[in-house]
Amino acid sequence: MTETTQQLPQTGGAKPRSPEFRLAADALRGLRQDLFHDAFAYRPLPPSSADGPLTRRLKGRAREYAAWSPHALITAVGLLAMFVATNDEARGAGGNLILGLLALAPVLLTMVRPIGAFWLSMAATPVATALATEFDDEWPWRNGSFLCHLSVLAIVAIRTRPRTAAWMWALTAVYGIGATSFAGGHAFGSNSAQMLFLSALMLLGVAVWQIRREARQEVTAQQTVTAHERSRRTLLEERTTIARELHDVVAHHMSVVAIQAEAAPYRVENPPPELERAFVTIRENAVAALTELRRVLGVVRAEDYEAPDAPQPTLADMDALLANVRDAGLSVDKAVTGAVRELPQGVELSAYRIVQEALSNTLRHAPGASARVEIGYVLGGLGLRIVNGPMPEPSLVKPSPGAGHGITGMRERVSMLNGEMTAAPADDGGYEVTVFLPVPSASEGEA
Repeated sequence: MTETTQQLPQTGGAKPRSPEFRLAADALRGLRQDLFHDAFAYRPLPPSSADGPLTRRLKGRAREYAAWSPHALITAVGLLAMFVATNDEARGAGGNLILGLLALAPVLLTMVRPIGAFWLSMAATPVATALATEFDDEWPWRNGSFLCHLSVLAIVAIRTRPRTAAWMWALTAVYGIGATSFAGGHAFGSNSAQMLFLSALMLLGVAVWQIRREARQEVTAQQTVTAHERSRRTLLEERTTIARELHDVVAHHMSVVAIQAEAAPYRVENPPPELERAFVTIRENAVAALTELRRVLGVVRAEDYEAPDAPQPTLADMDALLANVRDAGLSVDKAVTGAVRELPQGVELSAYRIVQEALSNTLRHAPGASARVEIGYVLGGLGLRIVNGPMPEPSLVKPSPGAGHGITGMRERVSMLNGEMTAAPADDGGYEVTVFLPVPSASEGEA
């Protein structure tokens, strides 16, 4: 038997830190990061957004000026604090001017160095107090310093985050309580309680506003992501539908090729062996291609999907489609121009589905309106135009919102065939869809 000895790791004599110690260390680290690290960093206040609730209502030069409204408001508050400060009694010649500058400078500094403005306001408060000739109940904040410090707290709290606002309020409370304790034997009152109450109330309102703004931004971002994902899902669903239908079309043709290749030798009397081998090769290749097609495209089928028994519709079935929508209450006319000819089944299927979806959109979004379907056989392909008029009485008819997938599906079908499509409101208040599906000529197909 082998005996092993497990050694415990050496701790080096260090004592484990208590949760209280770690909490205090984290708090001091946050204080240093918020109010001491790069306290006088240059952080200019940017102009307000052009999409704001105020600026979006203005035009031209007034809109440009309105973008600087936050700067103008801060300047006005600073001038108000300066005016209040200059009305105080001060020692010496020019004392009132110094009081005014001590109240104005921190407020203006919030536009470029917000954290530094807080420290300047804290430093200016005892200086303004030292210049006072009478105190009454203006201890430790003079009237101008009181308004200045409240303004600085509000502006810096708006420009930073709630944790920074909490630290500023805590340091303000430490200064106010310390100054009040220091002057406990003097014959004047203290306005520290008023400062702490008003600043707490104001910072709480700012914090609630910031939380609501962040929540609104998160909701907006989430709605954008959701809309993008919904659009992608819609696109994938339409592509899946198109793939299913084309799979049925191609599978039908490949099955016909395999059957004809198998039956062809029996229609020729005494066929040569080379011809029989050629037909066998054709059938084998057709069956192999059909097998691979079903293996690859079969993944797009849902588990409950069943292939249709009837062949996929073509333009020859357009009259039956128009009869169905007429039964649903839609007045629709059809016009065909050009030499009618047989087109590739994929083109005819896509054209049928586009007309079907356009008429369905008319039934959903413009009930009671009339529609017209125009089919044009041109040299290079097939043209479609589906247009509907406005609703007869929009106030009396409530349109169905629908799923919003119709235009996406039509665009996918047109894009698959390298065609062109436009869908936009018509001049008379209706809606118009125009499509061109290119069809290669026989010479191009052979090339």
